[in-house]
Amino acid sequence: MRYMLLIYNDEAATANAPRERIEQILAAYGAYTEALKTSGAWLAGDRLRPTQAAASVRMANGKTNVLDGPYADTKEQLAGFYMIEATDIDTAKEWAGRCPAASTGTVEVRPIWEMAEYLSEK
Repeated sequence: MRYMLLIYNDEAATANAPRERIEQILAAYGAYTEALKTSGAWLAGDRLRPTQAAASVRMANGKTNVLDGPYADTKEQLAGFYMIEATDIDTAKEWAGRCPAASTGTVEVRPIWEMAEYLSEK
């Protein structure tokens, strides 16, 4: 089964971190990504640009409304993701616990609803 590991961090804290700390974080993510790839669990993953580069799009009354930045004002922002293959949610949670973000922010584990599975439930 596929799972999304959604990484939430305080982007202001990351932006203000000393260069040495950023290098440590990047090295930790590099090792984590390599461990996922070596295990065969890694399917995809990337870091997201800061929320200033984001746009939120909604349709209301037939009109497209675009807001610059994220829609929600929160302490932590969506910073990146991994899509992994795991035998069950517990294994996905174990991978999430190993993610560097788990020690500084939050890693949300979300099962992917396969389209065929979704359609069979309808």
